[in-house]
Amino acid sequence: MMPLGMASVGDTNTIARITGRDEVRQHLAELGFVVGEEVTVVSEMGGNMILSIKDSRIALDKTMAMRIMV
Repeated sequence: MMPLGMASVGDTNTIARITGRDEVRQHLAELGFVVGEEVTVVSEMGGNMILSIKDSRIALDKTMAMRIMV
């Protein structure tokens, strides 16, 4: 298991766990980041990651991505 923030561009991973405070986990869940969901790293620029999840593209900053364990 590793943080999503360390995944390489093009990698597809399955979310195993989301860490952080309840409100952080709730916010990520509302964006579609839930355990068991597949997420693909589309690109990475300037500390932000573009992620593909559930047919959507979402930009997350690296600190948020580090809370998602894959």
